[in-house]
Amino acid sequence: MSYSDITGYLTAFGVDTKKETSDGGGSKWVYTKDLLATEPDQLILQIADELEIEHGFSELKKGAGSDSQFWQTNHFRLFISHLAEHKVIMSQLQGVLKEYGISAFVAHKDIEPTKEWQNEIEKALFSMDALVAVLTPNFDKSKWTDQEVGVAIGREVLVIPIRKGMDPYGFIGKFQGLQSHGKTVGQVAQSLFEILVSHAKTKDGMVSSLVNQIVLSTDSSIALKKLDLLRKVETLPVKHLEKVRDDSKENSALMDSNEFVGFLNEMLTERELEKVDLENVIELKINDEIPF
Repeated sequence: MSYSDITGYLTAFGVDTKKETSDGGGSKWVYTKDLLATEPDQLILQIADELEIEHGFSELKKGAGSDSQFWQTNHFRLFISHLAEHKVIMSQLQGVLKEYGISAFVAHKDIEPTKEWQNEIEKALFSMDALVAVLTPNFDKSKWTDQEVGVAIGREVLVIPIRKGMDPYGFIGKFQGLQSHGKTVGQVAQSLFEILVSHAKTKDGMVSSLVNQIVLSTDSSIALKKLDLLRKVETLPVKHLEKVRDDSKENSALMDSNEFVGFLNEMLTERELEKVDLENVIELKINDEIPF
C-alpha cells in the first residue's frame, strides 16, 4: 500500500490518522505502527484477520469478543434495552437513529433466546458505546434488562434512562432520565443524539462516527445531512472539521458536489480555518502524469 492507501484503509476502521508519527515520511512500517500504537487489541486483530495476516491469537479474551453482526460500520453503537411488548416502536426508533449516524441494537425479549442469540446479545453488550434503558412498567422484572444495564454500568459506559412510565432506580437512579411523555419517536431520537454529542463519555466517539460517515460517503446528499449534524455540535473540536476537509479531498463524490463543498467551506470560514481549494482538487483529479 502507498501512504495514501494506508491512511484511507485505517480511516475506514476509525483510526485517527492525523496523529503525529515518527516515520518522517520514510517508513510506512513505522507510520502504521505509530498510528496503531494506542488502538485496542480487538481492532488490531480485526485488521490482521481482514488482511489475512497470521497471528497467535485464536480468539479474543472474554468481554472483548468480536463485534455483533448487527452494528453498522463507522456508526456510533447504541444498545437499546427494552421489554418485548415495545419492540415495534423500538424498531421505529432504531430506523430514525440511523439518520443521526447511530447504529442501534434492538434486543427483543419476546421468546426464550437460543444460545446463539444470547451470544449475539453478549457481543453487542461488550462492544456498545452506550446503552439506552427504556423504563416501562415491569422493566425491572425482566430476566434480561437488568443484566444488560448491569453490563453497561460495569463497563462504565454511558447509560441513558428513558422514562416511559417508570423512573430510574437502583444503580441507574443517579442518571437523569429522559422524559418521553408526549414526544414522538423523532423527538426522542433527536434528544438522544443531543445527549450523545454533549456528554463527556460519548461526544468524541459520536463526532468521530459522523466524520467517518461523511468522508467515506458515496452520496453527497447523505454526507451533507451528516455535515449539518456536525455543525450543530457545540464546541466542536477543530481536529474533526480539519479531518473532514482533508479527507473529503480524496472523495470525488463529495468534491463534485458544489453544495457540499460550499457548506463545508462555510463551516471552515466560521472557525477561521483554511477552506477547500476546489481548483487544486480538480487539478489533482485530472493529473494523468502521476506514476501508476
